[in-house]
Amino acid sequence: MNEAGIDVINVGIGSPDLPPSEATIDKLVESARNPKNHGYQSYVGIKEFRKGFADKYLSLYGVDLNIDTEILPLLGSKEAIMHISLTFLDPGDEVLVPNPGYPSYTSATRIAKGVVRQYNLIEKNGYYPDFEAIEKQDLSKVKLMWLNYPNMPTGAPASEDVFRKYIAFAKKHRILLVHDNPYSSILNHNQLSILSYPGAREVALELNSMSKSHNMAGWRVGLVVGAADYIQCVLKVKSNIDSGHFLPIQQAAAEACNNTPQWHAEQNRIYGRRREIVWKIMDRIGSDYNKDQVGMFMWGKIPKRFKTSEDFTEHYLHRAHVFMTPGFIFGSNGEGYLRISLCTDENRLTQALERIEICEI
Repeated sequence: MNEAGIDVINVGIGSPDLPPSEATIDKLVESARNPKNHGYQSYVGIKEFRKGFADKYLSLYGVDLNIDTEILPLLGSKEAIMHISLTFLDPGDEVLVPNPGYPSYTSATRIAKGVVRQYNLIEKNGYYPDFEAIEKQDLSKVKLMWLNYPNMPTGAPASEDVFRKYIAFAKKHRILLVHDNPYSSILNHNQLSILSYPGAREVALELNSMSKSHNMAGWRVGLVVGAADYIQCVLKVKSNIDSGHFLPIQQAAAEACNNTPQWHAEQNRIYGRRREIVWKIMDRIGSDYNKDQVGMFMWGKIPKRFKTSEDFTEHYLHRAHVFMTPGFIFGSNGEGYLRISLCTDENRLTQALERIEICEI
């Protein structure tokens, strides 16, 4: 439609439109100008970057990580999903994947020839698992379990209680948990890591990323953290797939770890203003939603006048030229829901609201 000259406002994708801090960009440029900084790098990344992220984990979550053995930088957390699947799955091994959830958990499992076993996240349970229901199934072949809080796409926050339940469940059934944690700093006043709870390191890895938290999505900077034995296993796979991060990106990422609390607070002020416009959009279309969501998306029910979330999306795409993500792409439990990203500036969000108001007349 854009190629045909139609101006579509896309509020579907979660790609930050804001830049990294000035200091981050300056460090990238400075380092890239050094002719000695363009060769292959260590698979485990530079110590400066690992220490910067370890300091973040200690200050944000109270988690003390060994920078030599418990942190592995990766080319984004999406790469980590694939590496972990290739590392720990044999053909036929089963994986518990949240429904709704990030589609890459399913895709990576299938690429590794694993078997996807969905577990339900539903609104009436606050988008937390029903572990009793899961345990009624045969779990003897389950090797991995994916979880993601603050949750994407639903915006459900992390909680101490649910993390403790995941850890107890994993210990009981000898399952490796993988917690995907890229959204904890966005519009969220209760930042939690699963690794801060007793027993977690025995059964859990955690992924993190600088894509959303530091506006570095295209830089592809992520990490997996956890017990040294698990990290070494992932490293064996990673070392056969890539040749490490570009050094200037690593040095810039280390600099980004020094961003001030004021810098992060300003990002959240911007997202907060955008969220208020998105609430107006959701009110105007008649969506039922929860204002207590955290992260960079808003999740809500489609209006009852639409049969499916795809019908809803197509209606506003073609009548208002506004694209909102249909919930079904996140799994069957996403059907009947919509997702709107906060990665669109206030002017475009206001335009989207105006277009929706006009097409509703």
